[in-house]
Amino acid sequence: MPTTYYLAWWNLENLFDEENSPRRTEKLARALGDDLAGWTPQLRDRKVSQLASVIAQMNGGAGPDLLGVCEVENRFVLELLAAAVADRLGGRRYEIVHADTGDARGIDVAFLYDPALLTAPAGQVFFHVVMRRNATREIVQVNFQTRTGRTWAVFGNHWPSRSGGQYESAGYRAIAGETLAYFHQRVREEHGQDTAALAMGDFNDEPFDTSLVAHALSTRQAVRVINADTPRFWNLMWPAAGTPEGTFYFQNEPNLLDQFLVNANMARPTSPLHANPDSVRILRFPELVHTGDYPRPRPFGGMGASVDETGYSDHFPIAMTVTETD
Repeated sequence: MPTTYYLAWWNLENLFDEENSPRRTEKLARALGDDLAGWTPQLRDRKVSQLASVIAQMNGGAGPDLLGVCEVENRFVLELLAAAVADRLGGRRYEIVHADTGDARGIDVAFLYDPALLTAPAGQVFFHVVMRRNATREIVQVNFQTRTGRTWAVFGNHWPSRSGGQYESAGYRAIAGETLAYFHQRVREEHGQDTAALAMGDFNDEPFDTSLVAHALSTRQAVRVINADTPRFWNLMWPAAGTPEGTFYFQNEPNLLDQFLVNANMARPTSPLHANPDSVRILRFPELVHTGDYPRPRPFGGMGASVDETGYSDHFPIAMTVTETD
């Protein structure tokens, strides 16, 4: 019987531990300064509850099988989130892969996954440094094993931001794109040319930007990926790029920063592990969306911004399905 996996990605917008957390290093505490002033355990737990209420709605109320997240401070807040989601789903359990990166703000990339469907073997989790003068998030690679024992390389991405200017900072995202493309190639060399690979994340660029097209080697055409001699990605978010919707709004302008990319071994409908492109969605549950002229996400706030305890994140989540045949 085929197995369908429900995947999601969400930038959780500064899911930080409490203001005076004993789990925070002195170095990070100095870097954050007063940004977390007033961020009480109660506010942290309220944000966790808000996020969990959305995650539990995914997949028709069954929750995602694999969830990639970014802007989380540490494993502790991830454990709180996983437990809160499990409570809403009647005890469904999630395991965690977390990269404790050297990012200047202490925000990390992680995966939550259902161990009944996927395993993350010891020695098959990698944290790839994106070289930059200032520390930034690493690309997290997990070579998951599926229920049939297939290797499925999944990359979690949170590329350098556009702070300082979109074009002034573009070189940093080009480096991230090159890093992703290099390790995609290494997957094929180490695990075989038929290995399925998927990249998900907040790329801080849109599908048509140079970092994704020229450096990560992604394209809007499945056939170019399937026929290419070099490892390429099919960017599944291109259809959404032609709509008024986005996953993040800057000055009320929609940006499609959160994306799914799949390689040739997931682009072919006949592949044992293949993506379902028609399933790709920006998840805009009614409570996530601001009312008014600009249907942007509803942030929870914090980190110096005003807090809305009825908010969630400044990004919408995205989701898709992948089917594995016997």
